[in-house]
Amino acid sequence: MIEDEEEWIAPDSILVCGVDEVGRGALAGPVAAGAVILPRGLVIPGVDDSKKLSPGKRLKVFPKILNSAITVGVGFVDSIMIDKWGIDYAVFEAMYRAILSLSVIPDWILVDGEPIPYLPISQTAIKGGDGLSHFIGAASIVAKVVRDRVMEFFDIFYPRYGFAEHKGYGTKAHIECIKMYGPTFIHRKSFRPLARQSR
Repeated sequence: MIEDEEEWIAPDSILVCGVDEVGRGALAGPVAAGAVILPRGLVIPGVDDSKKLSPGKRLKVFPKILNSAITVGVGFVDSIMIDKWGIDYAVFEAMYRAILSLSVIPDWILVDGEPIPYLPISQTAIKGGDGLSHFIGAASIVAKVVRDRVMEFFDIFYPRYGFAEHKGYGTKAHIECIKMYGPTFIHRKSFRPLARQSR
């Protein structure tokens, strides 16, 4: 994780927001995006790409982000809309929803991956940004922790599928459950192997 991100941000920007998504490759559940505005220069120990952190480490740093951030936003797009719009559109829609849920409008956005289309705010898109930018890493953790909670909630309604463990991703156990019980309301019917099963 690098801490000097000035090369990516205009010098006169005060409110800098990191944006990232999680759940793109899952077979079930929503795609989620996090948006986090941190005070410039603030370094929160433990912030990194959420995929590199254990669940325990994410849960330790999550409240530190919430307590330190100027504002935090989360956006979701559910499986029905993912099937209707496609995952790429759904990801950007989740990012828009996360940004719109912030209590203030940022001056500059750092986003992981590709630029957010038609965004009326200056932005820098960074490949692998969740492991390079403190702002994006914080957004990655927020999105991951909140989405995991949503999948644990769905586990209560669909206890046979193990959503609390795999969070909707295509593990061997999850795929076996789909074959045995069929897809649920929250499965993405357009995703393989579900798309093949529904033919």
